[in-house]
Amino acid sequence: MISVESKSGRREEIPVVDYHVHVWRASEDNWLRPELAKGWIDCFYDYHKSLSPEEYVMDYNTFKYYGPNRMIEDVMVKGYVDVAITQPQYLSYFYRKPFGNTEEFGKLALENPYRFVIGTRWDPRDGEEGKRQLEEDVRKYRVKPWQMKHVKLYTAEWKETGDRLSRGWRLDSKEAFEFLEYSKSLGINILVPHKGPTVWPLDKDAFDVKDVDSAASSFPDMKFVVTHIGLPRFDDFCWIGVQDKNVYAGLAVASAFIRKRPRYFAQMMAELLFWLGPDRILFGTDYAIWNPKWIIEDFIKFELPEDIRREYGIELTIDIKKKILYENASKLWGIPIEEIAKREDEISKRRIALKLEE
Repeated sequence: MISVESKSGRREEIPVVDYHVHVWRASEDNWLRPELAKGWIDCFYDYHKSLSPEEYVMDYNTFKYYGPNRMIEDVMVKGYVDVAITQPQYLSYFYRKPFGNTEEFGKLALENPYRFVIGTRWDPRDGEEGKRQLEEDVRKYRVKPWQMKHVKLYTAEWKETGDRLSRGWRLDSKEAFEFLEYSKSLGINILVPHKGPTVWPLDKDAFDVKDVDSAASSFPDMKFVVTHIGLPRFDDFCWIGVQDKNVYAGLAVASAFIRKRPRYFAQMMAELLFWLGPDRILFGTDYAIWNPKWIIEDFIKFELPEDIRREYGIELTIDIKKKILYENASKLWGIPIEEIAKREDEISKRRIALKLEE
């Protein structure tokens, strides 16, 4: 939670749900194809350095593998986040063990399912084996109703298929639709497709947001959280989002522009509020690419420029910020956020200890 004082002097505690948090595994002992694995994490690190304030830049070796305790410290103890939701991608062509570290995050979710929400992933090119793994993940980790309700979909992932290298897949394909149906049968109703900036060496076009349209309209009872809001195809995303009411905007990556590119961030927020409205926007940071502490502090203070407010006819009030920071995600996943924010656990104790030190 972050403590906020209104202009009238009233203070309130605002919970935070970050829908996009990682504990990844990119240390050198996990590199299967070193050039590709190193290039991938180097690209992440460049994003990290380019938009992070200097005091929040990790050293490179820590960034490759920081582990669950550092994540808890940065995201929850110091970073105001009450509930962290993971979005794993495996990148099995680059790394020996999955880059998106479901194993370690899953352990956290089993130990404290109120704080850590785990999802899994699927790839339609995995066929029946992929469906078996999906069912096993649900059986293993759904210890609370809000666990294993979502899957991360990484349409640009590389995969060896027979004697060729497949450099991506489409969400509107027949095979993907079969997995969507199977997901629904397992009680998974939230899909989180990565539709955002390309990470080297993946193909930009394999992240095109356009395949979300057919999937969302074909499965109206499922929710599609488009993580990274379609960047750099933001206009396409907005037109899809205004048409398909089950499409949500995931702010991971976009939120990181708030400090160094505030007007760009303001324009993105204005477009989202104009086209989708405040009830379909979710706060996320993509930790550890960016630390939530400075982003949340900036977001609480952020005001839209007057000319943008006037042109779009929208406001970014504290009530709208609360929707974005926690209300929308907690409603989507069914997370009892008010109860969680009051829980006494190891994380709340560490927060209290930190305040006493300050």
